[in-house]
Amino acid sequence: MTFKALLFDLDGTLLDTAPDFITALNIQLTRHGRTPISGDDVRVSVTNGSVGLIQAGFDISADHPDFEAIRNEYLNLYLDNIANKTALFPGLDRVLEHCERKDIPWGIVTNKPWIYSHAVLQQLKLLERAAVVICPDHVNQPKPHPEAMFLAAKQLSINPNDCVYVGDHRRDIDAGAAAGMTTVAAGWGYIAASEDISNWGADHIVTQSQQLHKLLFNH
Repeated sequence: MTFKALLFDLDGTLLDTAPDFITALNIQLTRHGRTPISGDDVRVSVTNGSVGLIQAGFDISADHPDFEAIRNEYLNLYLDNIANKTALFPGLDRVLEHCERKDIPWGIVTNKPWIYSHAVLQQLKLLERAAVVICPDHVNQPKPHPEAMFLAAKQLSINPNDCVYVGDHRRDIDAGAAAGMTTVAAGWGYIAASEDISNWGADHIVTQSQQLHKLLFNH
C-alpha cells in the first residue's frame, strides 16, 4: 500500500479507552445506588460516546429531564479517570514507530471533544508524537461529514487521496471515503455483534489490530 499519511479514529481504533469509560460509569452508578455493569455489557456503547454510555447505564433516553445533569457528572468522572487503564491496541505502537522511522506523519481525526482527546493523548505521551489531532471542536460538521478529514490533510499539507484512514464505525468509513482517502475498517473496535462491517464499503477490513502493520507495510 502506498500512502503519505496515516490517520486514525481514537476510541476503539487507536486506543482501547473502554476500561476507563466503564470505570467512570460504575463509579457513577454506585454513587446513585445502582448496580455496576460489566464491561461486556457496555463496551460497544463506547463508540456512541457519553450519550450511549448514559443510556446503557441508566436506561434513560437523551430527552429525559435528568439526562444532561447525569451526563455532565459522568464526563467529570471520566476526565478524572481518563488514562488509568487506557492503552494503544496491541500492535499499533509498532505501526506508529514504523511511520516515525519512515517519516510518514500519523494523526487522529475523532469525534471525541478536544478536552478529553488532549488529556488522554497527553497522559499517554502520544500528543507530541501525533502530527495532527482533529476534534469536533475544530470543525463545523463532525464525522460522517468529511470536513475534519479535509482539515487533517490540509494541516499535513498532503492530498487526501494520499491518506489512509482507519476507523471502527461506519461514520469513519463514510467520512474517509467522502474525502477520497483509502479506508480501513478496524474490526477490533467497539462494534456490535449484529453489525456487519463488510457492508460499510471500506477499502480494507482488518480483523485484529496486530494485522494492521502487515496491511500497511506488507510485513
